[in-house]
Amino acid sequence: MIVSIHQPAYLPWLGYVDRIKKSDLFIFLDSVQFEKNSFTNRNLIKGANGSHWLTIPINKKGHLSKSLIDIEMASDIDWRKNHLKSIKSNYSKSAEFHSKYIKLYNLYENNETHLADLCFNHLLFWLEEFDIKTKIIRSSSLNISSRKSDLILDICQEVGATTYLSGPMGKNYLEENDFTSNGIKLDYHYFEPTPYPQLFGSFIPFMGIVDYWFNVK
Repeated sequence: MIVSIHQPAYLPWLGYVDRIKKSDLFIFLDSVQFEKNSFTNRNLIKGANGSHWLTIPINKKGHLSKSLIDIEMASDIDWRKNHLKSIKSNYSKSAEFHSKYIKLYNLYENNETHLADLCFNHLLFWLEEFDIKTKIIRSSSLNISSRKSDLILDICQEVGATTYLSGPMGKNYLEENDFTSNGIKLDYHYFEPTPYPQLFGSFIPFMGIVDYWFNVK
């Protein structure tokens, strides 16, 4: 069984989704600490002036010491309205904008208070839109508290992985011998963005999934 693991990501890029597609089981890693300036609560979309960030504001008190599952989104800013407005202004000229925008609008109508819950619900939406049937488990349901390479190995053993499909950054911290000695093959997933038609000029890679969805899917 091929297993991949990754932290939550808001409007994840295509490589994130492609790794899930290539897995039998994906672990939604919501039991680790929040990382500042990561893609957990922000991602890029493309507009007339190039790429720009859509960021979910969070309650910052103690956030760097909290588990992702405990991170609350700021409630004093109507960021959902702002993000939808930005998406609409940048993608309204796409071919199927209206039918897709209604789906997105309904998705943003959910009233999640915690960042991980929103990312999880959004991920399920994107996987359905791209017809990806990979099973998803939240790491917070597994009660595993180890760290770094040990955390990944313990999760793989818990779920019965025969292959762990890591992102390329895994080479920097995974103890490969620990995996092989426990009968788990370690593979690395490399995703090279293929140019696709975009609004507003030349192709810019590494946009959030919403860019590909409006322009191509």
